[in-house]
Amino acid sequence: MATQDRPRLLVLGRTGQVGTELERALAPLGEVVAVGRERADLARPETLRALARELMPRVIVNAAAYTAVDKAEQEEALALRVNGEAPGVLAEEARRAGALLVHYSTDYVFDGTKTGAYVESDATAPLNAYGRTKLAGERAVQAVGGAHLIFRTSWVYGAHGRNFYLTMRRLLRERSEVRVVADQVGAPTWSRTIAEATAEAVARLLPGADPEASGIYHLAAAGETSWFGFAQAILALHPPPAGEAPPRLVPIPASEYPLPARRPHNSRLDCGKLRARFGVVLPDWKAALAQVAQAG
Repeated sequence: MATQDRPRLLVLGRTGQVGTELERALAPLGEVVAVGRERADLARPETLRALARELMPRVIVNAAAYTAVDKAEQEEALALRVNGEAPGVLAEEARRAGALLVHYSTDYVFDGTKTGAYVESDATAPLNAYGRTKLAGERAVQAVGGAHLIFRTSWVYGAHGRNFYLTMRRLLRERSEVRVVADQVGAPTWSRTIAEATAEAVARLLPGADPEASGIYHLAAAGETSWFGFAQAILALHPPPAGEAPPRLVPIPASEYPLPARRPHNSRLDCGKLRARFGVVLPDWKAALAQVAQAG
């Protein structure tokens, strides 16, 4: 049973890219209860209330989401329940229990037309259904008014799940030529560094959540690159076996790789607010990628 000295932290989305890392990262802070869809189905938002009231956590970390960006163009109603309505229910239950809610959002709330890096106060203008539903989730959490941290991140990847890093490793093994978009810029962000940064921020707010800390924070790796640059770095860290010719990487514009959902050309996020408030700085994307590669 959780105590004042050993608070309970509820993590939703335990099998996702960030969720798999959160269980370990948050363990020093208290009793972590990590659940998947079998206990927390965000497609049925009202069912989350019973779980929250049963466990009475001091912190709720919502790492679950509808993340199929292109499929969301045809399933926006479902994506809205998961990404937009469910976070509002979690925020209500967190406020009811006097708990802190941590929720993750995305660079896709922006249209990517800004020249520099986006700050938290920049106007939102999602280009696709996924971005619209994630923005709805941000607004639902803020509307409740309880203690909350909304972390917008970008280009998330890791050793588990579906992501650009794993897809590119496979393609670089299977093909002699791989065409990669070169005119979209952002910061590839390792899921483990997201979890560790989350733990740092949460640790600063325990034992009592500071209402003044509530808000939106950008949380992404330092540095920037294009998808093509990311692919080049992956190939450099995972070259073919000796004697085999490396595959050819070909830079292309996004217009030559059409997808159902439009993507922003600029996904750079300014993380100065996170650094100023919590002292949290994520490593450069290249340094993090090297650690993932060394791990396998």
